[in-house]
Amino acid sequence: MNLSDLIIFRAVVEEGGITRAAERLHRVQSNVTTRVRQLEEDLGVALFIRQGKRLHLAPAGRVLLNYAERLLALAEEARDAVQDSRPRGTFRLGAMESTSAVRLPAPLSAYMKRYPEVDIELRTGNPEQLARAVLAGELDAALAAEPIAREQFDQIPVFEEDLVLIAGADQPPIVPGKPAPRRMIAFESGCPHRKRLEDWYAERGETPAQTLQLASYYAMLGCVLVGMGVTLLPKSVLATYPERKRLSLHPLPPGQDKAWTMLFWRKGADSPMITALAEILKTAASRKPKSTPPPTAP
Repeated sequence: MNLSDLIIFRAVVEEGGITRAAERLHRVQSNVTTRVRQLEEDLGVALFIRQGKRLHLAPAGRVLLNYAERLLALAEEARDAVQDSRPRGTFRLGAMESTSAVRLPAPLSAYMKRYPEVDIELRTGNPEQLARAVLAGELDAALAAEPIAREQFDQIPVFEEDLVLIAGADQPPIVPGKPAPRRMIAFESGCPHRKRLEDWYAERGETPAQTLQLASYYAMLGCVLVGMGVTLLPKSVLATYPERKRLSLHPLPPGQDKAWTMLFWRKGADSPMITALAEILKTAASRKPKSTPPPTAP
């Protein structure tokens, strides 16, 4: 039994016979007759009481008609939902921890007000974790610092971050020729900010004596605050940190002090929900980019 069987069955019921049903469906009478008999054989019951050329619903036919109406209405609803360009349904979004805490609250609030038929589920992780989740179909889209593999994902830049070294207030200026702080504080491996900090140490010909690995940027800043080491984060995270005046900021070399955050999704898997989010994120960008953004997705 499939939807076309139910469409034919309903037409025969409504027209009261094969001839008029065939005319309505633009089919030959023999085809309609065959499909009705095949449906009866499939169900193992008679759906009609036959009186000459007239067909009357049998008790089993009345039961099926009720289900046929519901199934066909549901199929039409599904078709409309798939073809509808309005964002609706569950939107599974991923983001880096700092991005979700600082950049996303206002845009997501605007999104939910504008598209109340969308339910947002937010998951945090590093870019590697988010990319795997998108490819596995666990997330519809994610936000992470570049680079994002262009051969696997469509992507657009949504905002640019200023990256800085953050240390305690009593940290002397971090300049070439002077030893860097011996302890580095960072997220787990796979975090692009950690990788950039490790590269910064390597370019100076130094290796941190210890790496303190934490899962929250608030915890990282707390440790920095009491002089436990240095970290590298987007400057924007300090906007929500109440003790920011007790921290010192140290610039990175030109070319290492900027990072684009990309909105990315599996190639060919764009949706109205993703398009709507991209528009809101671009509008929410607080300033114009100071450097050329990476190429956008087609």
